[in-house]
Amino acid sequence: MNTVRFWIQNSRSNALPQSLLPAFLAVAMAFRQPDFSMSLSILAIGGVVLGHLGLNLWDDYFDYRRKETAYRDKMARAGIRARIAKCSYLTSGAATIGQLRNACLVFCLLALLIGLILFLSRGIFILYIGLITGFLGLSYSGNPLRLSYRGLGELLVGFMFGPLLMAGVYYSACGQLDLSVILVSIPVGLLVANILYTHSIMDFEPDKSVGKMTLAVLLNNKKAMLLILTVFLFLPFLLIGYGIMAACLPAYYWWVMGVFPMALGLFYFMIKYIKYPTQEIDRYFWMGPMNNWEKIKGTGIEWFMIRWYLARNLLSIFCLVILLLNVIYSV
Repeated sequence: MNTVRFWIQNSRSNALPQSLLPAFLAVAMAFRQPDFSMSLSILAIGGVVLGHLGLNLWDDYFDYRRKETAYRDKMARAGIRARIAKCSYLTSGAATIGQLRNACLVFCLLALLIGLILFLSRGIFILYIGLITGFLGLSYSGNPLRLSYRGLGELLVGFMFGPLLMAGVYYSACGQLDLSVILVSIPVGLLVANILYTHSIMDFEPDKSVGKMTLAVLLNNKKAMLLILTVFLFLPFLLIGYGIMAACLPAYYWWVMGVFPMALGLFYFMIKYIKYPTQEIDRYFWMGPMNNWEKIKGTGIEWFMIRWYLARNLLSIFCLVILLLNVIYSV
């Protein structure tokens, strides 16, 4: 049990809401379909969790093998405090690279077993989704593509945790695919990608100085960064509005527009960051929960975390509003 807890803790399980919320949302949207299966829905969510944790560990494995984690040491020496240690369980000697590889295989084999059950129950579409997701997930930091080191990591994660994840879970839950889940999954994917992109804008200078290629570094222009940020923040709401007006989404989805002020607030605070990076900003109730805030303030990185939390909470509340709407109107 201690071994299981050790690997779950080191697989960045705190990021699970970024995959769990889209998965739960997909199940809620599939609930009213005639061939809905709760047991297959639960299996699909379990597969998402295992796959997410496994791919996080593969990311550590590939980085450590190539010694890419060294850039974090350079940042620490340069006084960059917003970064957290990566692969510390390896550098401290708590685990070996071989044990990490074995943990990766266990997580992914369990996810594969669940995928096999879903494939036998729902058919070939699940196989396609699984193969594409596995290939792209390993290509995040693995050879030959190493997409996260070409400035494509944010877009890749958004595609995987939005359209791919939600289509796979939805199909597993009800055995069919509907345009409504596609129209919702794209906004969700954009908001997932926005969490990483917001991070990369704030880490633009240190990332650039050590040669880490993110989308912000790839753009290498602060006006262009803000322009792309408008896509990540505002296109989700435009797509939902379009879906409603085209009668592809129910009218009660207009309620999700109540989350739009959070997107505006984050955009405003990111403009302030680019213009005045050291200027303090106040925390407001509409920003949502921010864990260990007093401790964070004590470390002096609240300028970073308040924006990161806001990006995370924007995704969470967006998903939860649509999820609750589906639950309320399905009763």
